[in-house]
Amino acid sequence: MELANTSYRIQGTDVTALAKEFGTPLYVYDADKILKQLQTLKNAFSHQKIKIKYAAKALTNINILKLMRQNGAGVDVVSLEEAKIALKAGFSPKDILFTPNCVSFKEILEGVELGLTINIDNISILEQFGNRFRHTLPCCIRLNPHIMAGGNQKISTGHVDSKFGISIYQLPHIMRVVRTNDMHITGLHMHTGSDILDAEIFLKVAEILFGVAMEFPDLEFIDFGSGFKVGYKENDIVTNVYDLGLKLGKAFDTFCESYGRKLEMWFEPGKFLVSEAGYLLVQANVIKTTPATVFVGVNSGFNHLLRPMMYDAYHQIINISNPKGTQRIYSVVGNICETDTFGWDRKLNEVREGDILAIRNAGAYGFSMASNYNSRIRPAEVLIYKHKAHLIRERETLEDLLAHQVEMDFN
Repeated sequence: MELANTSYRIQGTDVTALAKEFGTPLYVYDADKILKQLQTLKNAFSHQKIKIKYAAKALTNINILKLMRQNGAGVDVVSLEEAKIALKAGFSPKDILFTPNCVSFKEILEGVELGLTINIDNISILEQFGNRFRHTLPCCIRLNPHIMAGGNQKISTGHVDSKFGISIYQLPHIMRVVRTNDMHITGLHMHTGSDILDAEIFLKVAEILFGVAMEFPDLEFIDFGSGFKVGYKENDIVTNVYDLGLKLGKAFDTFCESYGRKLEMWFEPGKFLVSEAGYLLVQANVIKTTPATVFVGVNSGFNHLLRPMMYDAYHQIINISNPKGTQRIYSVVGNICETDTFGWDRKLNEVREGDILAIRNAGAYGFSMASNYNSRIRPAEVLIYKHKAHLIRERETLEDLLAHQVEMDFN
């Protein structure tokens, strides 16, 4: 989003005009930014046989999935519902990696029936899968490397207390299950968390994966997960994916020489692809002054963007209605009947009641984590594609809230 002629624009589209046309709160996504991020990752690993599996949980709108598919990405899903949306978006079952957690074997079998690539993250399911399919059906194994990484404890998934993956220390048990059942393992997977800055973390994970890989002669790919950090503040330090591509690519090539053939390198970016492309537009309802703070109360809350309250995440906030106004200090809060603060003590151009504020980096885990708390409806979504605004989700209505409630007769 750029400031041009005193108005903020996305691909030449006036953002305040979007708020007027579609109402607020409103999620807006910039397709150009998504495609730029996708191409950046491809370029960083241009010397490898890379496959990018978009992590659908970040933003699951079917049009975003179609955009990914049309530009060469596969998809990583964590539920059957995500898988079915991906299929409806046109993905081939073989391009869908199914990595559920703490699900029943019945759900795994449903994934098999859909033709998905199955990624198994616990011994119990591995044993059941091996007993059922033996060598007839390939699968992937998700390992836990016991490496603490990520910007927040809640998004660190590879440490010793994480529920995700099979512990690397259980490798002997894994091998007994695989060999006893003559299983066909075609992939190994690790994901340590989000907001990883240091290439050395990926190299540590790679070293572990490469060592384990030698136990599996039929591998087709190694999946390094994701976790690339994007910028939330001006001059924020981000993951240098080109440096990572150089270092990890070199290590991968060396491993493939030892393994005896070239494997595919997989990644599962979610936030990296869509976070910076997304904006949540909200309207200032009230300016409330207290002895200690000036609050801007807006027509949204953590029911629409949970990350600030869930993860203490920083999201830049811009007053797009008054870009030249005198800067003042505000705390931007929501309208939920609970503390729901989008930003504390933020320097914003003077905010007036009715002004439109844009909350940046709202593309990942914004709408996908939204709820109907306080019985408030969820926002509409708009995608800016080829310089045109497309409504890709209608705003909910009261009828949507009541659609699946069954009224009793108390007479």
